[in-house]
Amino acid sequence: MAPRTADEIDQAAIEAGRLLFAGECRFVAGATDPSILPPVGLPEVAFAGRSNVGKSSLINALTGRKTLARTSNTPGRTQQINFFSLADRLILVDMPGYGYAKASRKEVKEWQGLATLYLRGRPSLRRVLLLIDARQGLKESDQQVMRQLDESAQSYQLVLTKADKLKPAALAALREKVAALAARHPAAHPVLVATSAVTGDGVSILRALLAALASPTPLR
Repeated sequence: MAPRTADEIDQAAIEAGRLLFAGECRFVAGATDPSILPPVGLPEVAFAGRSNVGKSSLINALTGRKTLARTSNTPGRTQQINFFSLADRLILVDMPGYGYAKASRKEVKEWQGLATLYLRGRPSLRRVLLLIDARQGLKESDQQVMRQLDESAQSYQLVLTKADKLKPAALAALREKVAALAARHPAAHPVLVATSAVTGDGVSILRALLAALASPTPLR
């Protein structure tokens, strides 16, 4: 039976996640147009969220690398969909952020249109990780994306980032609130994970959940 809370994830799953993410992770492609998306193959997991929510930082924390995915203090710097192959068993996909971006309206419309197209029509996409900044909580833009993913029956999972910025009581209250809201969405995964790229909190749990989606053997 699949876990419904983070506490139900056992040590065997955590070890499987550790081993997977200890493998080689390499950049595969960056797509700015639907015509240059890489071919469908390995299972894919997409990291989505508002600009500056910490997508690249979380990818780096999961893979144990400091510069695999580029990070920036300027919101909206990721302007393409970036694909990374993890141990030739799973593709990690770094999506452009939605919301504020330091770019022209035309550029924002183009790359966010590409992101929407990808999220709605990629047959190898196994799950979308919808990242939520713990300091800000769920915004209307996040809930709009949740509704869109529900409509397209695309499985997604809410992941809190920057959890180290909240005191334990505030974090617990936020987790309860977000989990209750997610329970009302049909495509939302039941396990909510609170993470910190700084302290490593939640990273092993998220690795375990993603390892369950990976190909059992490398695709060469």
